[in-house]
Amino acid sequence: MMKTFARLRDGAALSVFALASLSAVAATPALAQSSPQSSSTADEGETIVVTGSLFRRTNTETPSPVTVLTAETLQKAGITTASDAIRSVSADSAGSIGTGFQSGFSAGGSAVSLRGLGVSSTLVLVDGLRSTNFPINDDGHNAYVDLNSIPFSLVERVEVLKDGASSTYGADAIGGVVNLILKKHFNGIAGSAEAGAAFQGDAAHQRLDLTAGYGDYEDQGWNIYVNGEYQRDGRVTNHSRGFPYNTLDLTSIGGLDNNNNDSTLTGQADNGTPTAVVTRVSQTDLNNPLAGGGTLLTNQYQALNLNCANGTYTQTGAQVGTVCKYNLEDQYNQLAPLQRRYAFSGRISVRINDNVEAYLTGMYSNSFVSIINQPRALRATQPFGASPSLASNNPGIVLPVYICSAGVNCATAANRQLNPNNPFAAAFANDPANGAARIHYLFGDIPAGSDRTNEVWRFAGGFSGSINDDWNWKIDGVYARDNLKITQYGYLNIANTLNAINTGAYNFVNPSANSQAVRDFVSPDITTPSHSEMYSVDASVTKKLMDLPGGPLQIAIGGQVRHEMLENNNQNAALDTWTLTTSAAFGKHTVSAAYFEVQAPILDSLEVNASGRYDHYSEGFSHFSPKLGVKFTPIRQLALRGTFSKGFRAPTFAESNPRSQFAGFSNFTPPTSFQLAHGNNGYSQRYRLGSGLTGNPDLKPEVSRSFTAGAIFEPTRWLSLTVDYYNVKKSDLIVAGPQTGDARNAYYGQSNVAAACAAVAAVGPGYSCYAIDAPDPAFPNALPRVLIINAPFVNANYAVTSGVDFSATAKIPLGDEIMWTSRIEATHVIQYDLHTAKGVQKYAGTMGPYELSSGNGTPDWRGNWQNTLQIRKFALTATAYYVGKIKAVAADEGSLDLSCAHNLYSSNPLYSDKFCHVKSFINVDMNAQVEVNENFTFFANVGNVFGRRAPLAPASYTSSPNFLTTWHYAGLIGRTFKAGASFKF
Repeated sequence: MMKTFARLRDGAALSVFALASLSAVAATPALAQSSPQSSSTADEGETIVVTGSLFRRTNTETPSPVTVLTAETLQKAGITTASDAIRSVSADSAGSIGTGFQSGFSAGGSAVSLRGLGVSSTLVLVDGLRSTNFPINDDGHNAYVDLNSIPFSLVERVEVLKDGASSTYGADAIGGVVNLILKKHFNGIAGSAEAGAAFQGDAAHQRLDLTAGYGDYEDQGWNIYVNGEYQRDGRVTNHSRGFPYNTLDLTSIGGLDNNNNDSTLTGQADNGTPTAVVTRVSQTDLNNPLAGGGTLLTNQYQALNLNCANGTYTQTGAQVGTVCKYNLEDQYNQLAPLQRRYAFSGRISVRINDNVEAYLTGMYSNSFVSIINQPRALRATQPFGASPSLASNNPGIVLPVYICSAGVNCATAANRQLNPNNPFAAAFANDPANGAARIHYLFGDIPAGSDRTNEVWRFAGGFSGSINDDWNWKIDGVYARDNLKITQYGYLNIANTLNAINTGAYNFVNPSANSQAVRDFVSPDITTPSHSEMYSVDASVTKKLMDLPGGPLQIAIGGQVRHEMLENNNQNAALDTWTLTTSAAFGKHTVSAAYFEVQAPILDSLEVNASGRYDHYSEGFSHFSPKLGVKFTPIRQLALRGTFSKGFRAPTFAESNPRSQFAGFSNFTPPTSFQLAHGNNGYSQRYRLGSGLTGNPDLKPEVSRSFTAGAIFEPTRWLSLTVDYYNVKKSDLIVAGPQTGDARNAYYGQSNVAAACAAVAAVGPGYSCYAIDAPDPAFPNALPRVLIINAPFVNANYAVTSGVDFSATAKIPLGDEIMWTSRIEATHVIQYDLHTAKGVQKYAGTMGPYELSSGNGTPDWRGNWQNTLQIRKFALTATAYYVGKIKAVAADEGSLDLSCAHNLYSSNPLYSDKFCHVKSFINVDMNAQVEVNENFTFFANVGNVFGRRAPLAPASYTSSPNFLTTWHYAGLIGRTFKAGASFKF
């Protein structure tokens, strides 16, 4: 029965795209340029300014491809956040950040990465104006606007320009532009309320919004409205979704057991578990728990407590002991954090006279994300920038034989006592230097995670008008500030932890007996404020010069002055906390720009658009960005279009300011030779390897060359189709240590630390060993792991990405007041290649770029298809989302060979072929709504209606075991249910 249901489910989901493909043969962009959900023409001849242009026009059919998402379409898809709306666009690719991502610098933020060129190469606007960036950079250096900070209930439509637009907007618009357009006027009162949960009873969802406005702008010349909204989404744990999302052990399906915490003592020696395990070593300084000897004095490992909820395991051989089993991913990890957002907005619009209008808007949003992590390990590297002597893993922190109230000179103190946490203390009371207990432990009694509160204030205002019907002018000012407060908990204060060890204040034998005061002493909460700020003034004028056969020749000129600043404070400035990031970024600059645009309808069938912008940065660099667009309509049913443009991305403050620094970590699997030298044990398997970087003031901007070519085909009024080819080349890439892979290989090509670090330094300027792990206790004479390699930010390499966007819309009347609307949008990435001195790294259809995408990769196909059946006042909508299969290889992780032999999960032939691909994924959402009367509408939504599970992805980040958060999030949460009502008076 279940197999039959599965076949029906898969068949129904696949039929979505089969039918969509058939309709696409004859069908405007579901969500593309002249997307009929907004209609290709403005209502009743209304003129609008389309994203990417300065001119008002009566349609959205510009030479550039633009996806339009209307409030109605998003509502029917059950989408309730700006993040979900924008990231649903098929052009969003590698590097996109969803709220489910919780382990990186940008944990809790959300961003879009058009064309896969990174979040810092996609510009996000609100009503055509910039906002300020999130204070924390993705991957430590990529700046972006946090989509979670944008109120959603006021969004009238979202325009996604899938083309370079630096000629209009300046820096960062390389991959494209996202423009959220809010309601300009509102009269009356309207609101909605909804609630829901996942099928398993978690992921609780509540949402409320209310808008009240007064004043008929058309008749009275003024309007004022205020708006408020609230949304809360509950946690989802890995445990609740079960295998394979809650374990690193895939032996039950023929995979590897990468959970070293239930099978090998090496796993205990690596990080530890919430049950402390010790072995005997020497201690060279009896006052310093970090002075443990590097040589084991016994091969016996001993658990301090064997009350094990999950049973025990015993190991014999080079390492001997019986310890507790743990599955930390199941016990602690979460798939979705707790999220809470609320916002207040308002707008005043005034017509000063027949030719002058003014407006003022204000917006406050508050986004709170609460993330839970695994407990912090007692064994850790020193903070980045601190002395290596503070490392608790090299060779390893120890429990002394004696403790005392002062925690100093305890071996001779009058009130000394044998350490109850050290099982060797009694036997070595007369020889404390040889009775220390090296300890491996996670602080399971101290919750670990972070609470992130992001407040954004944004005010905008302006005047616009016309003179003699052929001059139009506009002045806008905007101010935005993003205040981010991060409270980290569960991190270990170094001095306090050492004191708690020497005084015996912390009970390692029975952690549940520790008082809250002791826990707070060892791990005090750490709150760090950061903020960013932006203010700008834009002014432009447009002028009709003359009439051409196709319409008026128009020219626009304008200028902008923009000031930006960032203060992303170091959360570990005192270097007093293990494993807490020391990343920081600072900077400020002023940007002055001048720009122009010419619109020339040479013929009724031929339109030419040319634009350009010159930007000067106070750091001393400048850039000119030109663009040319052409649209040719030989017949009413067919339009051909194309663009050519150049653009740039300015170095972020994190990349260019010498005060900025960061250490980033990614998964790395040591070579086979290293694994063999360590007996193929857990110490030699995949681990987190770091890179340390500082800002480089000599960086140049990244520059781009883009072109598009496409067609719009409308054989009938109810059927339309678009297809657009894109090609983007981005050069002078700002990269973090482009030879880091060479440095890693150089290190592991040697047999001892001195030779290995000399080989790293020989790779090039700026490369060096920063931190080395403690020797492997089982193979102490073998080369230890390198933990952090220093590397520079430099301009190097270039990337080329190309592909095709497809979109189609059919609006078919089926009878009296019955309408079927079908929309499809899809993107195929033909290539995404990074050209380096070592060769070409090909990313399309693979998990590369692995670090930029946080291990989620670049699917070569993405699409969505929406069907709505409208029967009078009732509408039923199905929206399907598709992500193509992804090969579990990445050219940026060591080898340009993309065969399964270089599977990131394992190069062992027993596993490399079997787990070489992450399967394609389709999920379908259903939404029903009924308009009771002109004032009330009721709606219900079933997300992931077929309960599709996320495909297995063993090569993902270990923090996201066996799944890809960016692409398969709906398959992790499972089937969800929401219901609500809206009203308007």
